[in-house]
Amino acid sequence: MKSAQEVLAAFQNVRRAVRNDVYAPLKPLLLLLTLGRVQRGLPRLSTFSEVEPDLKAMLGAYAPASSLSSRHYPFWHLRGDGGRALWDFSGPEVLTSRPDGATPNLGELRRPGIQAGLCTDVFDTLAHQPALLQQVAQQLLDANFPETLHADIAAAAGLDLTPVPQAREASQDAFNTQARRRRDPAFRQKVMRAYEWRCCVCGFDLRIGHVPAGLEAAHIQWHHVGGPDIEPNGLSLCALHHKLFDLGVFTIEPSEYRVVFSRDALTADRGTGGELRHHGQAMLPPQDPTLKPMPQFLAWNRDNVFKSPRRA
Repeated sequence: MKSAQEVLAAFQNVRRAVRNDVYAPLKPLLLLLTLGRVQRGLPRLSTFSEVEPDLKAMLGAYAPASSLSSRHYPFWHLRGDGGRALWDFSGPEVLTSRPDGATPNLGELRRPGIQAGLCTDVFDTLAHQPALLQQVAQQLLDANFPETLHADIAAAAGLDLTPVPQAREASQDAFNTQARRRRDPAFRQKVMRAYEWRCCVCGFDLRIGHVPAGLEAAHIQWHHVGGPDIEPNGLSLCALHHKLFDLGVFTIEPSEYRVVFSRDALTADRGTGGELRHHGQAMLPPQDPTLKPMPQFLAWNRDNVFKSPRRA
C-alpha cells in the first residue's frame, strides 16, 4: 500500500481539463464518484457503462453544458495523471497501447472488457483508511467547487463525509497550500456594505436585531480558480440565490446588469410568480457604481458556470 502522503500527492498531481478556455471539472467528478465506490466497498475497477449514468447526471448539474459531450474523457485521461500512479486503465492492447492524446470515443469505451479505476496500492490505502478517503474527497471539493455545492456533490457521488474517529497519517498542509488560496476575511463585509446589506436579485434584507441573516457574499469568478476577493468580483446574495448562482441557474449579463435565467430552469409557475419573475430584471446595483461587477468576471461565470443557453 502507499503511504497517506503518497496518496495525497497522487491526487494533487491531477491536471485540470480546460477546453476553449472553459474549465470543465470532469476529472474531479469522476474521482469523487470513484471514492464513493471505494467507501461503499465496491470493486476497484468498473466499466464506463457502470459509472456513466451518475457521471452524466453530475456533469449536467455541476459542470458547463459542453462537458456532457466529453464525459468519457476522464475515464481515459486520468491514467496519465499523478505520475501514472493514480489511475489504472485495463483493456485490449490495441487500446491501451495508444498514446495519451488518442482518446477513445464513447462507443469504444462502452465495449466489454474495458475497465478503469484507482491503482491497486492507492485503492488499498483508501479502503483501509476511511479518514484519509474523506480527506481526499473534501480536498477535491475544496479545490474545484464552491462550498455551497459540496454537500450536494458528495451526496450525488454516494460519499459520506461525516468525520470518522480515526487519526490521520498525513498533514493537510501540503495539499491545502495548493487547494486553498488565502481568503480575505474582509471580503464578505466589503461586498455586503457595497450592496447595502441586501440580496441584489430579490432584495432580501432580513436582520436579527442588528445582525444580517441569510445574506452571503458570492464570488462571480470562483475563488479557487483565481477569482480575487474584491467588490467587483462579488455579489451580495441571499442563501437561496447564492446556491442558484453557483449552480449556473442564472447569471448577470454585463451590458445592463440584468438577471438572466437558464433555459433549463423550470418552475411550476411559468408566469410572473416564482423564481422566474426575476428573469430579465436589472440587478440591484451597489451604492458605488465603480464597484459594479467587472465584465471579465461575468464572462468567466457565463462561460464556466451558467447553464446556457439563456431564456428568451
